[in-house]
Amino acid sequence: MTALKPFQPKFDQSPTTSDRHTQMRVRIRIPKQHQQEPIISNLILRQGLTVNIAAALLSANGREDGWFDLQLQGTETQIRSALIDLNDLDLEIWYGADEENW
Repeated sequence: MTALKPFQPKFDQSPTTSDRHTQMRVRIRIPKQHQQEPIISNLILRQGLTVNIAAALLSANGREDGWFDLQLQGTETQIRSALIDLNDLDLEIWYGADEENW
């Protein structure tokens, strides 16, 4: 079992791998003050990603933070840009394959 790890924005900048299609599973925490923003929609529109919401934990009326388990699909460049955008919003981002501890 692999534990989830916090996101650290550093990537291999090799041009040979940047256009290769791939997928990445991430979990993000969207604080209640950002819940009116279209954060996941922006990943699709701005970065051109395919986003599958595998799971979500939300409270009624947006009183608490929301957690999303996302599968991001696109080129490595698109995914890298999306993760940097999420990081710039100061969201908690976790990646890994620890499905049992959701």
